[in-house]
Amino acid sequence: MKHILLPTDFSENSWNAITYAIQLFKDEECTFHLLNTYTPIIYNLEYAIGAPAQFGLGDALRSNSQRNLKELKNRISNSFTVNPIHSFETRSRFDTLIGAIKEYAEKYPKLIIVMGSKGATGAKEVLFGSNTVHVFKEIKCPIVAIPSNFDYENPHDILFPTDLELDYMNNQLALLKGIAQMHTARINAMYVSDGNTLTQKQEANKEILTQECKELAFVFHQFKHMEVAEAITQFQVKTKVNLLVMINNKHSFFENLFFKSTINQIGFQLQIPFLVIPSNQ
Repeated sequence: MKHILLPTDFSENSWNAITYAIQLFKDEECTFHLLNTYTPIIYNLEYAIGAPAQFGLGDALRSNSQRNLKELKNRISNSFTVNPIHSFETRSRFDTLIGAIKEYAEKYPKLIIVMGSKGATGAKEVLFGSNTVHVFKEIKCPIVAIPSNFDYENPHDILFPTDLELDYMNNQLALLKGIAQMHTARINAMYVSDGNTLTQKQEANKEILTQECKELAFVFHQFKHMEVAEAITQFQVKTKVNLLVMINNKHSFFENLFFKSTINQIGFQLQIPFLVIPSNQ
């Protein structure tokens, strides 16, 4: 059984992510965990350093959170035909989003997170909101970020940029392959070179990748002399990609691309769901 964590702030952006997750995993036995976290806007030092239970956990905030979760669960029931292999659990938690997610990740080692990616300011130049960025940085689980205006599409064409620095023998590809199998999707692996030939290690990893995907629709593409973001954009112009997938190995181009201090000034706009898989999965 899969465990899918759906953080929600009850916005339409988070609702969009919830509906995406339900449809993406419609044929998988899943427990969907609807999580809302809250903290008082202002609370005194005595509250912060003491035992919160002594002062209550902000009864009004907690009641509001629980009520909204109940309404959200009802909205799901009214929007989707009952699927006997799906179950839904709700949790209202006095905590930061990162703290609550880490607790789930410890309880469910193969947890998958699906969340909205709307920028906090709503500005067009913001690729991801601050919450999404923090989750990418802090949480070592597969994370799917869903653009706010993305209407669900089956992921028939998946784009998988790779620097060929991983050997793909530690089960990092399991989720990607599972999604491809579920939706009869094609995996488009993409390598962006600097003009040099592949190293011996990269050639070996390319062969492993090809073998891992031999039972799937799989195509390898190579781009030269351009930035990864530009290559992704160009590929999307030529092919209708429904899902972008990257593995975040340490010091990879993913880290260089997304985790710089200029995170909100990235020069390309992502209009499709984005799955980030940690290399230790």
